[in-house]
Amino acid sequence: MSEHHPTPAEFTPEFSRRLDIRQAEGKDAHLEASEAERDALSQRFGLVRIDSLSADLELTRKDRKVEARGTIRAEFIQSCAVSAEDLNVSVNEPLFFRFVPEANGHTPDEEIELDASDCDEIEYAGSHIDLGEAVAQSLALAIDPFLTGPDADAARKAAGIGTPEDSGPFAALKALKRDD
Repeated sequence: MSEHHPTPAEFTPEFSRRLDIRQAEGKDAHLEASEAERDALSQRFGLVRIDSLSADLELTRKDRKVEARGTIRAEFIQSCAVSAEDLNVSVNEPLFFRFVPEANGHTPDEEIELDASDCDEIEYAGSHIDLGEAVAQSLALAIDPFLTGPDADAARKAAGIGTPEDSGPFAALKALKRDD
């Protein structure tokens, strides 16, 4: 049986904090995820659990564009990519993103040129933006998918797997150097 993946239209954000863009000018926003929201996000992002997630944002608006600057803070438990041990992770990072009206001038399969300033843009439709989902996406970007803990090397040895340095593209060069 195949697993159903929601389309963007069916997707309901776990940590939604919608705001009318007309109320965004000069607004300070403090967002904090509830326990239920953190549980849902931990499942979405493949984490053991999220103990805390918050963000403090300063919003400015220019016409229909809204910029948000601030800080994201999170405490979560993530499994080591090698040993599967639980690792405590803390995030305290600056945030910046810009909400822009949805672009209507391109077809779904058309390639679009982006420059560095476009990378933090989040499109929205209508008159509302979702600050919570933007923070959730920022958390996803802060998660290290290959996080390893102190027992990773022992787990690699027990499984008969070398370190990344022993099997990577430079392993042959390293072996040649030893023969000198």
